[in-house]
Amino acid sequence: MSLDLSLVRSHFPSLQRPLIFLDNPGGTQIADTALQRIQQYLLQCNANHGGAFPTSMESDAILEEAHQAMADFYSAASAQEIVFGPNMTSLTLHISRSIARTWKPGDCIVVTRLDHDANVTPWVLAAKDRGCRVLWVDFHPEDGTLDLDSYRAALEHSPRLVAIGYASNALGTINPVRKLIRWAHEAGAWVYVDAVQYAPHGLIDVQDLDCDFLVASSYKFFGPHQGILYGKYELLDRLFPYKVRPAPSEPPGKFETGTQNHEAIAGVLGALEYLIWLGREFGAEREEDLRDRGYQGRALELKKGMQVIRGYEYELGRALLESLQEIPGLRLYGLTDPLRLEERVPTFAFRLGDLHPRYVAEQLAARGIAVWDGNYYAINVTERLGLEDSGGMVRVGAVHYNTLEEIDRLRDALLEIRAL
Repeated sequence: MSLDLSLVRSHFPSLQRPLIFLDNPGGTQIADTALQRIQQYLLQCNANHGGAFPTSMESDAILEEAHQAMADFYSAASAQEIVFGPNMTSLTLHISRSIARTWKPGDCIVVTRLDHDANVTPWVLAAKDRGCRVLWVDFHPEDGTLDLDSYRAALEHSPRLVAIGYASNALGTINPVRKLIRWAHEAGAWVYVDAVQYAPHGLIDVQDLDCDFLVASSYKFFGPHQGILYGKYELLDRLFPYKVRPAPSEPPGKFETGTQNHEAIAGVLGALEYLIWLGREFGAEREEDLRDRGYQGRALELKKGMQVIRGYEYELGRALLESLQEIPGLRLYGLTDPLRLEERVPTFAFRLGDLHPRYVAEQLAARGIAVWDGNYYAINVTERLGLEDSGGMVRVGAVHYNTLEEIDRLRDALLEIRAL
């Protein structure tokens, strides 16, 4: 069944505003079910954890349900493997302290130049504190793909941890994470995956990947600002937590420090309920294949929703690629081969002639189109491409509520700006 864009867009109140949202790699618009969950929580069961009274018990039930729903979204083995926190960056900084306690002076870790800095600097800082070496994996500037030879060379040093991204938030590249994880495990390393940029675009199965940790942020997949970490239970159970007394001693509670943002966690549940609706409404033809792969219940509905998204986004990605390639003087960074669209999400970064990226973003904003400019915290990418000191790049990114007509308007606007 084809996606009914008018019905999909009706679930996003912000889309009523006369603005084309192509700033999605920096944060998507929120689904109505997430908003409803937030409001419902604050009005009906706004209470702290562990009380003997009704609103606290109702609050705890919602938080438990949200943990289980995220376990289904990630395909984790248990809700105890799901840790909520303020955002991906804070969660990574927090857990990096616990993981780094297992390192010794002289050990090494691996990071990549293709990653968002939130999956680089926390590990670099932790390595410095523990007297460990940092090995850098390069990427190919010509197409934005990870340099696998550089990666294999780094693994020869038997690192303790490898930090990789599922998809680049700057160039849109989808890394071959399953293979990267397998190679890292063969070298004896734990693997920490940043899935923030991938989560709104495709199905995630942490058990199939066999990653040790994976983290995303729900404001990138139609929910509120909230980070969600997956960790293998045996690792979370072993790790020393930096927490206050008398916080829980078992995961996930031992890593969920302080009073959590309960209403935002409820909003995450609402965002997942939107994805379930999407799967039920448009994903019937995908059900048999997903059942054959072992998915059932809520996990099945979520996977159906993500496959619906991935299918439509191929069209959006192709349209964006073709439109951007039509603009005279526009240089596109990353994968540009239309036969390799499966290796990227519909996130594209470019320079328009000699125009400063901020100027292009301002001109697009004046025409009702929201985009990002700069480095988007992927500073190692812009430095490697030699663009950091000249303003970085313009970045546009589509998600499934965007339309082909909006992409046409982007193309027309860029042609106008080029002709100024």
